[in-house]
Amino acid sequence: MNEDGGPIFRQIAAQVENAIVDGSLPEESQAPSTNELAAFHRINPATAAKGLNRLVDAGVLHKRRGVGMFVSPGARDRLLARRRTEFAHQYVVPLLTEAAKLGISGPELAAMIEERKDQA
Repeated sequence: MNEDGGPIFRQIAAQVENAIVDGSLPEESQAPSTNELAAFHRINPATAAKGLNRLVDAGVLHKRRGVGMFVSPGARDRLLARRRTEFAHQYVVPLLTEAAKLGISGPELAAMIEERKDQA
């Protein structure tokens, strides 16, 4: 796992979330097991379980007794909504604040973004 990404259990949760958001782990599909994640990342199964349990607590995954964990219905939409809100707070608000300091109007800022969107 990436040392810069915070605690490993959070990285595990983020990895599963990313798979749900990008569609590679669709709703109602079975999530990787604790043991699969632990073996793949060479970590303690308890650490992998902690990451998965965060997603269960958030309603992203649900447990089916004796079968495993599955992606909850509506999980992708909830994750997208949360990430959009986080994106606005992390990037859009500071962008607008700095634009205001520099006297850049809304239309000017929109034009700047439009000009550069293909460069990303």
